[in-house]
Amino acid sequence: MKLASLALGISLAFALAPAAMAQTTMRISISVAQNSHQGVAIDTFAKEVEKRTAGRIKVQPFYSGSLGGERESIEAVQLGTQELTFTSTGPVPNFVPEARILDIPFLFSGKPHARAVLDSSIGQELLAKFESKGFKALAWGENGVRHMTNSKRAVNAPDDLKGLKMRTMENPVHVAAYKGFGIVTTPMAFPEVFTALQQGTVDGQENPLSVIMAAKFDQVQKHLSLTGHVYSPAIFLMNKASFDKLSAADKTAFLEAAKEGVKANRARVDEDDSKGVAELRSKGMSVVENVDKAKFVAALTPVNAEFEKQFGKANIDRIRNYK
Repeated sequence: MKLASLALGISLAFALAPAAMAQTTMRISISVAQNSHQGVAIDTFAKEVEKRTAGRIKVQPFYSGSLGGERESIEAVQLGTQELTFTSTGPVPNFVPEARILDIPFLFSGKPHARAVLDSSIGQELLAKFESKGFKALAWGENGVRHMTNSKRAVNAPDDLKGLKMRTMENPVHVAAYKGFGIVTTPMAFPEVFTALQQGTVDGQENPLSVIMAAKFDQVQKHLSLTGHVYSPAIFLMNKASFDKLSAADKTAFLEAAKEGVKANRARVDEDDSKGVAELRSKGMSVVENVDKAKFVAALTPVNAEFEKQFGKANIDRIRNYK
């Protein structure tokens, strides 16, 4: 009897071995902290992938730029040295130029409008542009509506920005627009920003409230102005070859998991936006809530004329007027 049960145990172990060995681990990264709108996006995604593949595929999240900044993580996914990343669209135009159109200041009337556009056929068309560049774009997420912070002075109108040395994303549309405000633009990878602000290498930066809080910029910035000048999308990117190798069922699992990640991500942005100003004020930041939006829009008239030439007025209007 003992021999029989031993033999059965051994044969079962061998039968189960391929299943155990078949577990695949993939990596996903963000450049901000785990306790953030991006952290909740990748944690939800990882949990959903594991659940939907019955544990065969495990996604391991990495936070706070531990695998590199956004541009480096996008490069790694394109090369296939990393399977996945969740990134703002800041550096994306360096890889997929068509995505630049989303970074035009004041393109969207607010988050509901931006989300509706990204979830529409316009957003799907843009996701498809990633395929020829070595990516599978799984879903549009959200970084949030960007606002200005600095250590020098309160910003009520564009004139207050003149001469301020501001960190910008490594993004040609942002750089062109902010020069239109009279800002001295300093493109820089996100993991370097806190130290640059601390040391005074730059006077300020611009980011959504979610990022300002997650990065603890209140420790190195005195002034916050709710300029809301750019809606900043985010995106789940996967190495295309890694995606193509998946079975049809697993491909669906990844796409559905990304949708769940986006839901959690957007909900956290809404939560951060609702409590952010009070929280940052309580930490000593001086906040200008009502900036002269019309003056900011007017200051970009010459730059907008350039954008119309670059992207086509009809393409910009299609997004602006989307209902």
